[in-house]
Amino acid sequence: MNSKITIPIVIAISVIVTAGIMFSIGFDNQPQITQTPQTEIIYVDKSVSEYFEGTNNVKKISSQEELKNILETSSSFGGNFYDNRMMKSMAVEESVMFDSAASAGVPVPSVSSMPSDGASKTESGGSEYSTTNVQVENVDEPDYLKNDSKYVYIVSQNTLSIIDAYPAESAKLILKIALDIESQYIQNMFLNDDRLVIFYNGQSDDEIIPQYDFVPTRSYSSVTHALIVDVSDKEHPTILKDYSIDGYFMDARMIGDYAYFVTNSNIDYQYPRLPIIMEDSVRIMTPDAFYFDNVEQFSNFNTLTAINIFGDKINSESFLMGYSGTFYVSEDNFYLTYQQDMPFGFYENSAQDRFFDVVVPLLPNNIQEQIKAIKNDFSISSSAQWMKISELMQKSYNQMDKNDKEELFEKIREALNEYDVKIQEDTRKTIIHKISIDEDKIEYIAKGSVPGRLLNQFSMDENGDRFRVATTTEYYIQHQGTVRSNAVYILDEELNIVGGLDEIAPEESIFSARFMGDRLYLVTFEQIDPFFVIDLSSDTPKILGELKIPGFSNYLHPYDEEHVIGFGRDTKEIENGRVQQLGIKIALFNVADVSNPKVTDDIIVGDSSTYSEALNNHKAFFFDKKSGVLSIPISGDSKGLDVISSAKKFAPDYNRWSGFYVFDLNSSDGFNLKGTITHSAEDSGYYGMSNARTFYIEDVLYTASEGYLKMNSLDRLEEINSIKLENTGKFIDYIGEEDVRESIPDEQ
Repeated sequence: MNSKITIPIVIAISVIVTAGIMFSIGFDNQPQITQTPQTEIIYVDKSVSEYFEGTNNVKKISSQEELKNILETSSSFGGNFYDNRMMKSMAVEESVMFDSAASAGVPVPSVSSMPSDGASKTESGGSEYSTTNVQVENVDEPDYLKNDSKYVYIVSQNTLSIIDAYPAESAKLILKIALDIESQYIQNMFLNDDRLVIFYNGQSDDEIIPQYDFVPTRSYSSVTHALIVDVSDKEHPTILKDYSIDGYFMDARMIGDYAYFVTNSNIDYQYPRLPIIMEDSVRIMTPDAFYFDNVEQFSNFNTLTAINIFGDKINSESFLMGYSGTFYVSEDNFYLTYQQDMPFGFYENSAQDRFFDVVVPLLPNNIQEQIKAIKNDFSISSSAQWMKISELMQKSYNQMDKNDKEELFEKIREALNEYDVKIQEDTRKTIIHKISIDEDKIEYIAKGSVPGRLLNQFSMDENGDRFRVATTTEYYIQHQGTVRSNAVYILDEELNIVGGLDEIAPEESIFSARFMGDRLYLVTFEQIDPFFVIDLSSDTPKILGELKIPGFSNYLHPYDEEHVIGFGRDTKEIENGRVQQLGIKIALFNVADVSNPKVTDDIIVGDSSTYSEALNNHKAFFFDKKSGVLSIPISGDSKGLDVISSAKKFAPDYNRWSGFYVFDLNSSDGFNLKGTITHSAEDSGYYGMSNARTFYIEDVLYTASEGYLKMNSLDRLEEINSIKLENTGKFIDYIGEEDVRESIPDEQ
């Protein structure tokens, strides 16, 4: 690969936009142009090396030296120039980073062997129980609380609690231990049979010499630990594996016996290194690393790791790209997305480019020819060229009829707006990477992009061989301001756009989305809540129906094929066209007649002081179709909660209240408040509801908060039992040598 691309890069820019001054002043009856000396924009041609040919293909990084060269070239895209001598004197040895003993995708010898016949003390639990509210069936999502039909496992701060929860009458806390790690807030865990996978963030500890210094200093970077814990003996859990992967924990999924998780590590351009994986402080592999052949400034390594929690298999791959934000995971594919960050100056969207590419072609032909001649006169500076061009244009304007001149200016405005919009659309895209997953097999499939930004994971969906994405696009247009619109795009298996629908609810933003089979339910918002039903049965999406009601939905949850639950806030319009947010609003949408969606029923809880974690975290939302039970965590001023007449008798008589509102919900009658479950009390202080969860085992409804796990009858909500989780005043047992096979280091 010896071919090279020459790309103009801005390395110095200090400029007043000349063309902008001319038209902001000149768009009147008597245009007057004031000449001001300008600092020139200097473009320097940087020859891109063989690492970047513009194919957009994924390429493997074969060595540490190649990584340094790739980053050195990439840094020039953004005007960040580093001393080449410094790049070549980095303290990471290639022989350490690349060796044949740690190849990806093969079983790695374990420091601690798996137990063959662990004596399980698990008694029989309930035959029916609920688990974490997830987006995709059979794809589990991590949470701080997990349960099976009998036991509840909770990680909080640096502790692990195990509760024997069924039967509820005899429920008790059987273990609370503190993990020997840095004090932090653990909140991500999986449960699979008698295995827990607990994720937490630690730090690596290296020595580096800062730029232009001579004394080595400590350098700390994020490391994600994945602990595999055997909990078959509930009173004596055993740590089987302690994997550590470079980077900060981003997200994870569990499919079958495999946990897949993404870590994100910032690139240190001075001391770059490839991510590594360690087990019990011993390096076991360096994942294969890849970059993308496109002109983009790389900022992070995103590492996808797969581990078999019942065996020794581990595989991992790292991708040099932008900062990953939102993920979507099906049973077969892992989609990593991020907002494109194009290097400054790549599109040269300066006044100079706008003028010669857009304005000049619209001027009279004789003026165009004279401007081209001036531009091609290299004997004078660019500032002198502009003086001559502006004088020529001024003379031409003065000779024009007033109407002709105004018509010309209007054409120029429109053309500049189109140009600016195109540039902004090109630079404000969501990049999507598709990676195939099959147990420990990880294979990069394709890269695609769509205009706009994603709201969250529910903005994406895989259906057969199609990937669907809903986005909001925002950009600024001179003389018009911010323009906003929404769209849905259909992508094929190679992530090529094969269809779409744009200009959905102009001037609004997507507040919630839910893909269900061949339909997309979409809520946008500015002042009222348009609820859209969109047909996705073909590659040509179309709006089937629309409903406008006050308020907005932050989360949409399936009820059945003809009903969707919306959860958000009520609103009202106030003076000056502003919108005031009110209480929590829950609505049941009837979409049986897709052309005419309706609200079967809705209910409002509290006032503007009322909050629910379910507004921002779908794991806090609980609905069981079989029993018809809907449980929502609520916290707010008790007076505000009193405003709902149907809830008045349940309202507490002290100032601040936290707990759960529990409803009966069916498609014909709508919402019926069963009652409330209080989690804060005057005698125990106020506990927040940031970790509010609901689940059931048999006929018992379990509600969890930072302070309590409460058990109430599913039928009448009568309290059966309650376990205090925090501030119990008791000692916390620490894991001792007799309890674990390997200790938990807090550093690599």
